[in-house]
Amino acid sequence: MPSRYVPSLLAPAAAPGGDALFDVGLQLVERHDGGRKPQEFEMLGLRWDLIPQVFAPVHTDSTQLFTQWLPFPVGGSFLEVGCGAGVTAVMAALAGCSRVTAVDINPEAVRNTELNAARHGVTDRMNVLHSDLYDALAPGEQFDVVFWNSNVICAPEEFVYTRPMQHAIFDRGYATHHRYLREGLARLTDSGRLFLGFNSLGDPGRLNSLAARCAVRLTEREQTTRQAGDVPVTFQLLEAAGVRDERRSA
Repeated sequence: MPSRYVPSLLAPAAAPGGDALFDVGLQLVERHDGGRKPQEFEMLGLRWDLIPQVFAPVHTDSTQLFTQWLPFPVGGSFLEVGCGAGVTAVMAALAGCSRVTAVDINPEAVRNTELNAARHGVTDRMNVLHSDLYDALAPGEQFDVVFWNSNVICAPEEFVYTRPMQHAIFDRGYATHHRYLREGLARLTDSGRLFLGFNSLGDPGRLNSLAARCAVRLTEREQTTRQAGDVPVTFQLLEAAGVRDERRSA
């Protein structure tokens, strides 16, 4: 029996909150944009290209964990929202998905994913698009699995995005989370599944409120806590389903 989504699981006592979380987000942006990043990295037993202005999976365990946890639909279709360097999308293709679509609001992430798709010989199964969530998809296009490793730190309504990396860290007013849940179920095939990668730097109360407004139930599928510097971060893979759609809750 899967456990229901419990907000306290996403808020370890040692984690910062409020303005402190926003400050953590600013530090993460600087770490990615200002710090030195490798041009290549190793993850999941493979080597990957990494170009400037793209979220670096080497700075957090999230990409590796979610990629290992996701139930890739072998022979089916997979959509990754916010593909970054393309690790999860490429691994979906390597795992046997026949059609993989990867989208990102950052054009450099699109280029990075294309590089890694070519590096690992899966360009024939992948479509990589510059897109804000579902905007670049064909009307009515659906998938067996949809996934987003979300930008969990909530930014205030007055926040202005000025750098591409900020889109990978901050979500102003949780508008993107709201839209992901509100429109995501319509992007699923009859037996499709919608997943959200979340962690304890996010705002679980706001996420729960948005889910309720969208008539969506969130169920925890996987969870683990890892140390990130001095802060324990709890990573969760959540599955979203319509509250009246019992076929996806089992």
